[in-house]
Amino acid sequence: MFDKHLIPEFRPLANEKQVHIDGKYRFTVIAPELLRVEVDKKGEFSDYATQQVWFRDLGECKYGVQTTAKTIEIITEKATYVFDKRKERVTQVLLDGEYLPCDNSDNLMGTARTLDMTAGHVKMDKGVIGKKGVAVMDDNSLYILDNGEIAPRNKGKDSYIFASKDYRRTLKLFYDITGKQALVPRYALGNWWSRYHAYTQQGYLDLMDRFIEEDIPFTIATIDMDWHWVKVNKRFGYKSFKEGSKKTGKYLSWPGWTGYSWNTELFPDYKAFLNELKDKNLKITMNLHPASGVRWFENQYEEMAEALGHDTSKKKTINFDITNTDFMNAYFKYLHKPYEEDGVAFWWIDWQQGKQSGLKGYDPLWACNHFHYLDNAKGGNRPLILSRYAGLGSHRYPLGFSGDTLVVWPSLKFQPYFTANAANCGYTTWSHDIGGHQLGSPENDELYLRWIQFGVYSPIMRLHSSSINLSKEPWNHKSVEKQTKEQLRFRHRLIPYIYTAYYLNYRDGRAICEPMYYAHPDKEEAFNVPNEYHFGSELIVAPITSPMDKDGKAKVEVWLPEGEYTDIYTGEKLQGGKHIVTRDINSIPVFAKSGAIIPMSNVYTGNDSSNPTGFEILAFVGQGEYTLYEDDGISMKYQDGDIATTTFKMNVLEDGYSFVKESVQGNVALIPELRSYKVFFDVDVKEAKAFINGEEYACDKDGNAVTVTNIKPSDRLEIIIK
Repeated sequence: MFDKHLIPEFRPLANEKQVHIDGKYRFTVIAPELLRVEVDKKGEFSDYATQQVWFRDLGECKYGVQTTAKTIEIITEKATYVFDKRKERVTQVLLDGEYLPCDNSDNLMGTARTLDMTAGHVKMDKGVIGKKGVAVMDDNSLYILDNGEIAPRNKGKDSYIFASKDYRRTLKLFYDITGKQALVPRYALGNWWSRYHAYTQQGYLDLMDRFIEEDIPFTIATIDMDWHWVKVNKRFGYKSFKEGSKKTGKYLSWPGWTGYSWNTELFPDYKAFLNELKDKNLKITMNLHPASGVRWFENQYEEMAEALGHDTSKKKTINFDITNTDFMNAYFKYLHKPYEEDGVAFWWIDWQQGKQSGLKGYDPLWACNHFHYLDNAKGGNRPLILSRYAGLGSHRYPLGFSGDTLVVWPSLKFQPYFTANAANCGYTTWSHDIGGHQLGSPENDELYLRWIQFGVYSPIMRLHSSSINLSKEPWNHKSVEKQTKEQLRFRHRLIPYIYTAYYLNYRDGRAICEPMYYAHPDKEEAFNVPNEYHFGSELIVAPITSPMDKDGKAKVEVWLPEGEYTDIYTGEKLQGGKHIVTRDINSIPVFAKSGAIIPMSNVYTGNDSSNPTGFEILAFVGQGEYTLYEDDGISMKYQDGDIATTTFKMNVLEDGYSFVKESVQGNVALIPELRSYKVFFDVDVKEAKAFINGEEYACDKDGNAVTVTNIKPSDRLEIIIK
């Protein structure tokens, strides 16, 4: 039996009042816009959770049933689902007065398993968003039993029909039945350092020190596979290149990929190494390729063997077997938990060796993601992994590792679309190898900086490259070193804004990077800018993904909804509509609508990602409101409401504008007792006054920026400008 912490919490039973059975057909009205349809020749229907769907009771809603000789119609206040008895599926959906085909013919697609070795577009899996409002999610995934074990499913059909032209509503329903997009630890939203390179202990620490000296903030330090023994033939005489079996899957594997014992030639004192990284305010993740199992030369071999009753006399490998519950329990207890106790925060699961296992349809990648995520939660802190996408439901296991792309312009050009479009299957936390992984043109400084600029407005900002490529340190790209450093600092300062976007993803199901058509499904123009997206609630980003012309300008087509928008870098103001926008090497188009408020930390140096003692706020005059979210950044207490929120407002006055910070709501102990606020307005400020709780208060005006200090959480701050 699985250890208790490896058994997820789910509630797969549907509300019995929402179920209609007609012989071999069962219909479950989960919501007016969501219908489950099951077909089983024997009328034997399943109420187990599956790898995809964990929750089926969203409460009661009214529905009706009309049956004819040929059809069964399920009628809700939002849609009518027409089930064809001959074809044994819903063939049409009546939505907003129009009968639409129920066949995924206009599915807007979702995402893909990996971008490994790609240089541009890849084939995408289907998502749950149909352009006209109808999408079908077939659930062929395996059962999850009450004890957490995975089991085969019956041969019947099991489908979920989404019917809504409100794409955000559809995404929310998808999360409701599959599980919420979890809130990641705050530290994950800063800059990550990673490189596939055989660092020495001192060499890695020296590099981290140089980043600090150069005022380049990082929050996560990644140690790729060379933390463990890699040259196992030279070290141990281990020569086998063939691994696997009918149980574990057949594949060819370089024998040095898998390892659990520290390479003491490179890291003579790994505990001291991990402690020094923690002292530099860095969280640590390490790379795993678990496919080859546990071999005789690993430090943990004897412990694993004893736990599993494995004969060690012939030095046989303990195979990696996800179908063996005892193996999985021991796998975490002996191979991973001790290193987490030493300082490893989470694991980068770099599984690449096939989809087979001893249970048909049971993908080892899904199993690694599922169980590693559950195991990382042991102890009460927010779990985290970095791994590839393993199908619908994978959003439950953030974060996504998109794989080893080539360092070429087409790779960059595809990633903005790929990232935002993944919202269509709820997978909102893609992490790319920013700058590309290998081959191509690593010496191209322009491409490098454009990738960095896109990375700033990605869910995760993770620099990474292979050992044979020019590394991603800014000083290795001299012509754009200054701009790169500025962008990395800017990303770090954006953590308060990005963290709030992640919270909205958790609470409301709103994607961090959202396709333009989510907010404007009635505008065809919104579908024609695939590389443009909303980043959080306040910003529209249009990354530059092609080289500059001879005049030093790059072009990108932009569509803006109705209203006035300001580029946060250049100050250029545009009205809604289509535009061809040009930018030099220093920035990409990032637009804020009038009334938008962008909170940023005032911390320019260091690796600290905690709730800041001061904010620098970009305020764009107009009518607007924004609520900042904060918590302790690491625990699960946010699920019980242990949070703090601060509402900011922009108001238009008769003879000026006002910026307001309302009193903090929630647990004020989570944030500093006093804070400073420096507000940058996008208009010339001739006169400024500040008021605390209605009484005038000292402020400092510097150009278009107004600063006030020593503000308590309970204070209401108002800045009036003319």
